[in-house]
Amino acid sequence: MTELPAIAPVLVALSTGIFTLLARSWPRLQRVVVVAGTLGYAGVVGALSWDVVFASDGARIVYQVGGWRAPFGITLVADGLSVFMLAMTAVVAVYAAVFSVRFIDEHNQQVYYYPLFQFLLLGATGAFLTGDLFNLFVWFEVMLMTSYVFVAFYGNAIHTASAMRYLVLNIVGSALMLLGVGGLYATTGTLNMADMARMLAAGGVAMRPVVGVSALVFVTFALKAGLVPFQFWVPGAYRAAPLPVVAMFVGVTKKVGIYAIIRLYFTVFGTASVPTDVPGVAGDTPLAFLAPVLLVMAVASIVVGGFGALGRDSLEGLFAYSSIGQIGFIAVPIGIAAATASETLRKTGLLAGLIFALHHALTKGLLFLATGVIRDTAGTTQLSELGGLGERSPGFASVFLVGSLSLVGIPPLAGFFGKFLVFDTAGRQFATQTAGGFWAVTGASCLLAVLLVGALLTILYSTRAWMGAVWGDQTEPVQTSTVDAGEVAILATLSVIVVAVGVGFEPVYEFAEAAAESALDTDGYVDAVLGGADE
Repeated sequence: MTELPAIAPVLVALSTGIFTLLARSWPRLQRVVVVAGTLGYAGVVGALSWDVVFASDGARIVYQVGGWRAPFGITLVADGLSVFMLAMTAVVAVYAAVFSVRFIDEHNQQVYYYPLFQFLLLGATGAFLTGDLFNLFVWFEVMLMTSYVFVAFYGNAIHTASAMRYLVLNIVGSALMLLGVGGLYATTGTLNMADMARMLAAGGVAMRPVVGVSALVFVTFALKAGLVPFQFWVPGAYRAAPLPVVAMFVGVTKKVGIYAIIRLYFTVFGTASVPTDVPGVAGDTPLAFLAPVLLVMAVASIVVGGFGALGRDSLEGLFAYSSIGQIGFIAVPIGIAAATASETLRKTGLLAGLIFALHHALTKGLLFLATGVIRDTAGTTQLSELGGLGERSPGFASVFLVGSLSLVGIPPLAGFFGKFLVFDTAGRQFATQTAGGFWAVTGASCLLAVLLVGALLTILYSTRAWMGAVWGDQTEPVQTSTVDAGEVAILATLSVIVVAVGVGFEPVYEFAEAAAESALDTDGYVDAVLGGADE
């Protein structure tokens, strides 16, 4: 059986974007093209995932654009980590695209909505597959341009102001990333990630400059992920953009930042060797830098996001701050993985972060799309003006309940396993610190305490959202409206996936485990890219 080339998802997303642009004068055809193209994208990603993870036991599929061999040409690499992120992206993209057909009014659909949607998907796909840092920067910029237009999509003063803040913040982040990429090139002499990993592992590169310039790149990754203190763009952008696009922001673009942290700091920098003839720099490696910084940012994100969600009256605001907190839950096990010397705990940490990222993408995507149903139904998402939607539509109430319970982490839903693995990682880390002295034990204990507080806050604001929007007496906006049965049917199938991920967790676990192993297998990545890759 012939393997799909790694470039296949990029070509599908690009072709669909072009066709939707050409079909702009025929709205019905455009809608057919975007749904068919996104489903085709999901099919290609599924086939690529099968080839990489299940059919060949963790092989890497490498594509050299134009036949130029790495490290000189543009390289695309499909491995366990990248296809895991692509599979997550494909599910969210399909539901966001199908939901858009019903949610976005016909006039706004014709204002380049669908081409922009596909180019947002294209940017994320390129970022997950690229094998060099400069093209990672390029794909980040593709996402930035489309995201900016979506934040300003509705065109009033609030949306324009949010878009301007989003643009300025991301331009600063992009400038820092470009400086960091340039610094890494000046230090190592290459931008190909496999070549850079090979050179750093050989130990002939001065490590302190690498740590310094990698910190600049890390700022952009943290900004994309929405980690504190770079979370300021999240509430405004989520409030301004169309809700199907917000599902893409939370399920896809934020995960690009998480992916980039894992790829660069573990696959590329994970085996970096400090020159033995330079005294006093034994701890000066990128992973040693990442661990405390990421853990502090993760803890701050959990606290800021959790308490911020409690204080919001709109569902968009509540779920936006919730996303800040949930990204903290993803970052905690990754920070633990960076801090440990144990290969087992490092793999466990990455596995936990990836499983929680999948849960977050599916569950929060479901809840933001459910918020779209509420806006269509009642004309508002203010909790003070809502109530009684459960009585109006028991089907919608069931969908919202599944999302809320998964967010809390109730078994056997997807959120339970994500949260369990995060606590399991933190517990294992605590066990390794018991012989490390007072401060080591105190730090590990504080980390567990913050996770518990974050879990409690999740229960509180999820309950508040359920009680405010679905439970209680019907308010006037709810009484005088009709729930769109088609939108509810779309979300019902997504809620089934959230349940299925938990009930049939074993293959999901195996997929995520393959992704974690791939991220840590620097030698395999280097050999695949530099040692006779297939064209």
